[in-house]
Amino acid sequence: MPLEQKDLEAIERIIFKNNDDVAVSIARSFERLEERIDSAESRLYTRMSDVEDRVESSRQDISDSIGEVREGMRDIAHSRLQAEYD
Repeated sequence: MPLEQKDLEAIERIIFKNNDDVAVSIARSFERLEERIDSAESRLYTRMSDVEDRVESSRQDISDSIGEVREGMRDIAHSRLQAEYD
């Protein structure tokens, strides 16, 4: 039984309709992928900001500790100088 023109046109419409559905599906998949990438990027920047804050806090703590050690060393040096002159 040979295919008639109307059968061929029906097949062609189905193919074109499916092409549109596939294109829409792919576009939606790319949109979801883009949203996931944006979300991951946002989380990375947040974590990097947290790390920067912790590094700055540690740097300040270390700086304070070094200041205290310097003060202690000055006090020791001053005490030794006082002991030499007394």
